[in-house]
Amino acid sequence: MEDKSMTLTEHLEELRRVLLVCLVALGISTIITYFGFRNQLLALLTQPVKDLGVSLVYITPWEAFFTSIKASILAAVFLALPVILWQIWSFILPALHRHERRLVFIIMPFSLLLFFGGIAFGYFVVLPAALRFLLVTASEGFQPLITISRYIGFLVTFVLPFGLVFQLPLVVVLLTRLGLISPQFLARNRKLALLIIFLLAALLTPTPDVVSQLLMGLPMVGLYESSIWLSFLVRRRQEKAESEGI
Repeated sequence: MEDKSMTLTEHLEELRRVLLVCLVALGISTIITYFGFRNQLLALLTQPVKDLGVSLVYITPWEAFFTSIKASILAAVFLALPVILWQIWSFILPALHRHERRLVFIIMPFSLLLFFGGIAFGYFVVLPAALRFLLVTASEGFQPLITISRYIGFLVTFVLPFGLVFQLPLVVVLLTRLGLISPQFLARNRKLALLIIFLLAALLTPTPDVVSQLLMGLPMVGLYESSIWLSFLVRRRQEKAESEGI
């Protein structure tokens, strides 16, 4: 294969080129984001807390400036994601067999869809409920004074894990196809899975309150239950293909 004929130096040179292109794409995307629509971006990110009547503040002269840069870089990662993924794909493509390339082509769109779907779910559904509990219900009688940098940091650490945990159905499908797990195994170990899920929710949630952990854990439970059905469908399809001699 083409990849095996390359020397170590050529591999390193190709890796350097990939990293350089990714950094350039990220840099250009950051500039576009910062000078093009940073105000709209910050308005979108701060809307959930503003809906509760809470105004964000900054306590150092540079805090608002650096926070807008961080938010622009975060948005630039998503903007430059097609270029970054293509560069990574072009780097590993020569080392893959045909069936492996086909598998990646199938997995990648679903993985991205689940990732962005998880982030959207966390931002539009779970985050407002968590903020309402933390800033209104549990803080009644107190005046919140939240800095813009702390809020953006909280938002990222709260929402990003949803993009990751939403990969669970895809992981289960892959493991089922490889014969490493079965729907019976998943159903039989449901209690253990629930324990692990809520332990993960406690670790991933940036706040120690039970409500936020439940808001993250319950969707994960739903994903696990749906994964059992997906695993069943995949195994049933495999058994049908084997019986037909495909």
